Amino acid sequence: MSTPHADAVTFSDLSRNPRAVAERAARLGRVRVTHRDAPDFYLTAADREEERERTLSTVSRLLLALIKHDPTARALVIAMPEVFPWVRHLSSTELRAFTLELVEAFSDAAELDVDTTTQEVVASWRATARIKADPAHYAEARKPTSGDFGPVEVSG
Repeated sequence: MSTPHADAVTFSDLSRNPRAVAERAARLGRVRVTHRDAPDFYLTAADREEERERTLSTVSRLLLALIKHDPTARALVIAMPEVFPWVRHLSSTELRAFTLELVEAFSDAAELDVDTTTQEVVASWRATARIKADPAHYAEARKPTSGDFGPVEVSG
């Protein structure tokens, strides 16, 4: 294998010696396959991936149950600054909204196999915190606007 990382192989390695790469993936749990002209991917055993899915589902259901029994999500809201230090720039209402939206995104990842939503939720709330952290930007963002700002691009 011609790569400096113990958990990575090149796409050429995989195509030249698939059995050795598969054995390595089985031994290590997963192997990153690097590709010069495309995004990297992981080769992993199906049972390991299924276990990860069950784990995500369990965590998601646990968090949803916590919120169901405590609609204020107090325990989760208290823990959020340890995971996301930038939430200090959000109001308490925004922090609760972020917490609920994040738990719902975890549920979507676990139950619907929609993984991108979680990172979108974090990125959106982080952007909100970033603007609120800078008083000048925040004041500018709160100013009323008028006029037509042109067409809106919608990505699909």
